Amino acid sequence: MRVGGWGLELVCVCYLLIVYITSRGLIAAPRYRLLQARLRDCRARAAYLGGVWEDGAPQRAVVGAVAGRLAQLEEGGTVVWRLSARYGVIAIPLSKLAAAWRVLHAAERRLLGVEPEEEVLAQRESLVLRLRASGDAADEEMADRVAAADVGAVAGRALVLAAAQRLDDAEDGAAERDYDQQRIALWLALTGLCAVLLIGRVLDHRETMLLGALGGFLSPVVGVMRAQRPPSSWGVLVLAPVGGALAAVGGLLLVRMLADPELNLLGQVFLENSWNAPARPIALAIALLFGFSGQLFSRLALTATGQLTAPAPGPRAV
Repeated sequence: MRVGGWGLELVCVCYLLIVYITSRGLIAAPRYRLLQARLRDCRARAAYLGGVWEDGAPQRAVVGAVAGRLAQLEEGGTVVWRLSARYGVIAIPLSKLAAAWRVLHAAERRLLGVEPEEEVLAQRESLVLRLRASGDAADEEMADRVAAADVGAVAGRALVLAAAQRLDDAEDGAAERDYDQQRIALWLALTGLCAVLLIGRVLDHRETMLLGALGGFLSPVVGVMRAQRPPSSWGVLVLAPVGGALAAVGGLLLVRMLADPELNLLGQVFLENSWNAPARPIALAIALLFGFSGQLFSRLALTATGQLTAPAPGPRAV
């Protein structure tokens, strides 16, 4: 890395590729496969209902419109496009995936409106169970109303459709909020990579940030090994190495500040093995620790802030 000077740049480019594959594949692909399965079920149901209703019936027109809308979901450039062998699992944008789920849910509700009465009864029981499982008082009230509704009447079927829409909106809203959080984390990761490249070039702290990124990667790994469960968000995994790299270089600067002879809070060892000597083993170990523990960086930053905001000593009394 010291000979060519491109080690940090190569790492950032490779991580950028990992971030892209994560956003388009690892996050989106599982829900996209579920979307495909639900699409096949919905198309099969539409084909069945198309044979139930006679030509010229209003229900037949509804089924035809739904079948046409479902066919558009897999056409390129409409809502979401099909996974292809050429692009693997990196061709699924989160925004289009969220829109596709809303279209699918709307199609399922339209089919529910023209289903035979026995199928609506089965769907009503499922909706009642889902509403009561949410734990919300409004959902409990709606569950009671849906359970007592007469699905053979227009008002009863409308109530069933309203309950289905309520549950679909809740599911879509939760998924879209999760996608928004992932997009924010990805944007922060991309911006952080730009900052890493700039700091590495201008301040010449490449080793520091590489060790910090290693610590940021090891932090969730150790958490998984100790707790036997993965982190709760993809954003944590994506941001951890980038945040670790930035925390490492910022932490070394804070160590140098607190070890300055005028403050002398950390001692001579940290003064000689921090910002001015980033290639020394102790400085690299400190960078690794800052990348591994965001809490360590926060505590040191609070200590530095306390020193900066501390009131100046008043004059001594004679």
